[in-house]
Amino acid sequence: MDERLELPLGWEQVTLGELNAYKSHAANPQEAPEETFELYSVPAFPSRLPDLVMGSEIGSTKQVVEFNDVLICKINPRINRVWNVGSKSVYPQIASSEWIVVRSPELDSTYLRHLFSTPFFREILCEGVTGVGGSLTRAQPKRVREFVIPLAPLIEQRRIAAKLDTTLAAVDACRQRLDRLEALLKRFRQAVLAAATSGELTREWRGERGEDFDWLDVQLGEYAESMNYGTSTKSQSEGEVPVLRMGNLQGGELDWTELVYTSDLAEIAKYMLDEGDVLFNRTNSPELVGKTAIYRGERPAIYAGYLIRVRCRPSLDPEFLNLSLNSHNARDYCWRVKSDGVSQSNINSKKLAAYPFLLPPVHEQQEIVRRAQQLFSFADQLEAKLTSARQIVERLTPALLAKAFRGELVPQDPNDDAASVLLERIRAARQADAAAGKPSRRRRPRAAANPVESVTVAAPVTPDLLASLLRECGALSERALLAASELDHRSFDLQLEAELKQGRVRRVDDDGQVLMEAAD
Repeated sequence: MDERLELPLGWEQVTLGELNAYKSHAANPQEAPEETFELYSVPAFPSRLPDLVMGSEIGSTKQVVEFNDVLICKINPRINRVWNVGSKSVYPQIASSEWIVVRSPELDSTYLRHLFSTPFFREILCEGVTGVGGSLTRAQPKRVREFVIPLAPLIEQRRIAAKLDTTLAAVDACRQRLDRLEALLKRFRQAVLAAATSGELTREWRGERGEDFDWLDVQLGEYAESMNYGTSTKSQSEGEVPVLRMGNLQGGELDWTELVYTSDLAEIAKYMLDEGDVLFNRTNSPELVGKTAIYRGERPAIYAGYLIRVRCRPSLDPEFLNLSLNSHNARDYCWRVKSDGVSQSNINSKKLAAYPFLLPPVHEQQEIVRRAQQLFSFADQLEAKLTSARQIVERLTPALLAKAFRGELVPQDPNDDAASVLLERIRAARQADAAAGKPSRRRRPRAAANPVESVTVAAPVTPDLLASLLRECGALSERALLAASELDHRSFDLQLEAELKQGRVRRVDDDGQVLMEAAD
């Protein structure tokens, strides 16, 4: 047993293999090209909805799954994905081979899904991966079978599952509200830029001073002292002076992380930045080309070749230019004039020089900058609080999961049957399944090529077959009894109907779960 598991009274430690009754069953959808399948694929996971796909569109064999199966993704970097086959379907249900399927009809499948999402389980899952490269490693099902996990009493499983569903839904709702706040902050910043570059931000200020709207319609080249491309020399991981690249331009500001360097004195002398230089990203993806930031003399630095350095004449405040080049109007201009290549777009210095914008008098530019920076400072404070709140929220889910499977999320009830009782029932069901054996190779029917099985002749009803299994194993769910009987679905239904009518088998309610038991 794993010494890391410290369990409350009434819980048990058990290997996942002891719980899992799933037997591999492959389907080839190509053999049913006109059939619609409900496909549980790893890329579809975030939507929480499986794909409905025609058999002709599925290019490989898949695992056959069913309602309440729990799927664990075994491939990095998606190894933290866990999915329930959450409902019965009119379509055959299949899953890609990147899932480990766990079927345990005696347990609460929602409890299992949450258990497999815990930091503890993810840790041991990642410890067991094999393969080459971080993106190619996979957890091995044989190893996963040996993982030791905590097993709560069945009634407590249901309490844990219900509590986690409620609390984690609240966490998700909080996360969504934070996402909306983040979007509002982004729109707020764009609104400030729009007001700053249209004259709206200082409209009342002009009125108080008795000034007219004396803004000029200009092009950048008329007010730029120079526009120069940066160095094309390869940078180093270490050196005397940082070389700012396109990745260092973020949201109108310079990001001084992930720097490269140069110690070439000639390069430093030629490309050294002065305070107030505006850097324009001339080559990038179509969405990012035209990013702009201002250098405020934070530390000595030069700039790389994918950037254009703009130095302003005295009549153009570089801080105002930075506001203008980050506005929606400037982004729209960049989108119109960019030259598109295979994967990148380009805006050369000639097109940048032709950038049209409204230019107020210098003293109004300075007032606009002062007001805009004040508003941005307020937005930065809100963003810092938002980031802190998001960090707290992101810690809640793993903390709640860890607490749940330490037995601390819901109260224990001493009247609950201990997990050992449930475990004995599971072991009996598995032993009965193994004892039933397999038909000889000569008599064994070939597995269906797809999950929509052809019509078969039902096996003849055998008196007392299911009752005998139930006397040996104890009460079982209908699904577990089907597995133990090794009958096909049609034969099982006929057998169960006959024994129910004869009074040999009966249904009983076990705290909300319907079980089958022998009547004598």
